[in-house]
Amino acid sequence: MKKKKQNRQQPIKKEDKPATLGDLLNQDIMEKLKAQQKDLKEQEEQKKQAEIQRKKEEQRLREKNKSFEELLSESEMDWKKFK
Repeated sequence: MKKKKQNRQQPIKKEDKPATLGDLLNQDIMEKLKAQQKDLKEQEEQKKQAEIQRKKEEQRLREKNKSFEELLSESEMDWKKFK
């Protein structure tokens, strides 16, 4: 009787990983790209902060220019109780 041969798969070696973009590019280029990415994130954060500051200033000016009638109508107090 013949024995059946079992197909054994060899385990994949860690060295057989596909090459990544970082492996293919020069180290200097990678450092420049990372620095540029950091700069872009900082610029985006500064834009967000400027937008928040602008909105706060806009709200402050709106509140400053309200008339007495608008302030009275927005008040939560019931002025009829104090008559």
